[in-house]
Amino acid sequence: MQVIATGSTHTGVVPGFGVPDTVASPPTTYAGWRPRAVLGADSPGGLLLPPAMPTSAHVYAPRAVWTDGHLVVAADTGNHRVLIWDHVPDTDGAAAAVVLGQLDEHSEGPAAGGVGPANGMHLPSGVLVHEGRLVVADAWHHRILVWDTVPTVTGTPPDHVLGQPDAVSVEPNAGGEPTATSLYWPFGIAVIDGRFHVADTGNRRVLVWRDGLPEPGQPADVVLGQPDPCSREENRGAGVGADSFRWPHAFADTGSGGVIVADAGNHRLLRWDRHPETDCAADAVLGHDDFTGHTEFPYVSQAGRLRFPYGVSSADGQLAIADTANNRVLLYASTDAVHDQAPYAALGQPTLAANGENRWEAVGADTLCWPYGLHWWRGDGLELILIADSGNNRVVIWERT
Repeated sequence: MQVIATGSTHTGVVPGFGVPDTVASPPTTYAGWRPRAVLGADSPGGLLLPPAMPTSAHVYAPRAVWTDGHLVVAADTGNHRVLIWDHVPDTDGAAAAVVLGQLDEHSEGPAAGGVGPANGMHLPSGVLVHEGRLVVADAWHHRILVWDTVPTVTGTPPDHVLGQPDAVSVEPNAGGEPTATSLYWPFGIAVIDGRFHVADTGNRRVLVWRDGLPEPGQPADVVLGQPDPCSREENRGAGVGADSFRWPHAFADTGSGGVIVADAGNHRLLRWDRHPETDCAADAVLGHDDFTGHTEFPYVSQAGRLRFPYGVSSADGQLAIADTANNRVLLYASTDAVHDQAPYAALGQPTLAANGENRWEAVGADTLCWPYGLHWWRGDGLELILIADSGNNRVVIWERT
């Protein structure tokens, strides 16, 4: 069933964390969802930057989050680290149990605060756990970091590095031209149907390894979005099409043997109904009327539009999109959604047309400012959507009640 909001009774946000009093009768666009807990900046009523000396309870411009219903992992991007909670918090401001990428919870800055890249990060932007292994997209070090087990001790170094020849090299494309093993700003990662996907954003392509996480130096099996492993031009150096990317950024499972890619720079999502075995055109597009559309229109109704959709996730055949520049998360009843199908929910906004940062009101538990990444999880009688609310310097855990 699709619920399309035409209005809202939402009138404002009361100070403090937690669900605002006014959300007791939330906008119809929330479709039964409400915030469960806020992790990060305590900013009731207005934006408050994290402290100069971070703690394990603060985040700065987070860009990715992941959960399996037991752990929560977040890319604390602005603090150049990854945080791990050993449970799914149900109270605001919960401190993480483990900090990675820095020597302790109070350090910040790229490359472990200048100590060096061997056990540091530079703007990590993707996180996941697969078969007990933690994987981090260390975007501005142009590499993927892998821990063979999820660390339980702060400062644990990674076990493997993908995309660079060693643990201290950090040049784009390993200091040379693109290859099927090199990376340039790898922002997003996912394992879908056993295939490891990397949004190699700076090379305007997607890399796929068919058999899960690769060994260091192992070339990708599929290079999607470029005619060969050595090319890296935006939209293949031509017009926008069904086989090109501007800024590929995140992935979702179609639930039926395919993959969805958030092509944020072209303001769209591309869907392949079957996993590509070679470079090929997508089967469907969401966000434009056809495969050649690529512009944004920020000052009109945003019903049926997307603006820089950096994040995407799915659960049991349903689709969630972090419509970043429209300051909302859109939910669709099916991953088969195309441009003429409306979402049934818009978390963070009172209508499907609205797009204001924090609704042009005040920061509250249910408002959003540049949501960058998200993860939709169902299991054990629980349904959660975790949102990396980057502009508000926090992660918000939403729960369907």
